[in-house]
Amino acid sequence: MDYSCVLVLIAALNEEEGIGQTLSELKKTLDRPALLVVDGNSTDKTVEIARVMGAEVLVQRGRGKGNAIGQAIMHVNGGVKYAAFIDADFTYPSRYLPEMIRILEENPSVGMVCGNRFEDELNLGKLHDILYFGNRLLAFVHNFLNGVELKDPLTGLRVVRWEIVRDWAPKSKGFDVEVELNHFVEKKGFGIVEIPIHYRDRLGEKKLKLRHGFTILRRIMVESI
Repeated sequence: MDYSCVLVLIAALNEEEGIGQTLSELKKTLDRPALLVVDGNSTDKTVEIARVMGAEVLVQRGRGKGNAIGQAIMHVNGGVKYAAFIDADFTYPSRYLPEMIRILEENPSVGMVCGNRFEDELNLGKLHDILYFGNRLLAFVHNFLNGVELKDPLTGLRVVRWEIVRDWAPKSKGFDVEVELNHFVEKKGFGIVEIPIHYRDRLGEKKLKLRHGFTILRRIMVESI
């Protein structure tokens, strides 16, 4: 497949340790994808490394992952068929992306394919206990309240049809953006498929804190109304 129609969106903030390996692996996995890094005003070498690796860099106005994704969508003009989302910290292996794209190619009713970190406990890598149980609790509440049945609704690895998100203006500013996207795809009438993936140790400082869990929970509640 010609992956030049795939746009890879990466929100980054002070990810100099992981951004280079993330982009390098993406370039080995996909043939000539469009790589767009939305940088949240990093104070390290994230931007410099991303540009050296051949990615386009968009400097973010505002803060947060959801805000970054919204600006990225507004920035893109056209020529995109699929948007892939991946974190900048090298936790998500890009080798799963071709399979995720293939599922979308073969199933017009599927709008998004997500990487499920929780299919098997052995797949979790170094996902720490508190993060694991926090994710499990939020997943339970997400599925119970909203009816969007996903084993890993907060995953950072996903591919979605561009026709679905091209006019999307996320209300979420931070890490709750994945919850909003799940519901956005469902409301558009498309299905969501999950595939099992492995999860690696992050490179660099962990950004997700306990307080973000409450923000995600609040977004789940809002989307259930």
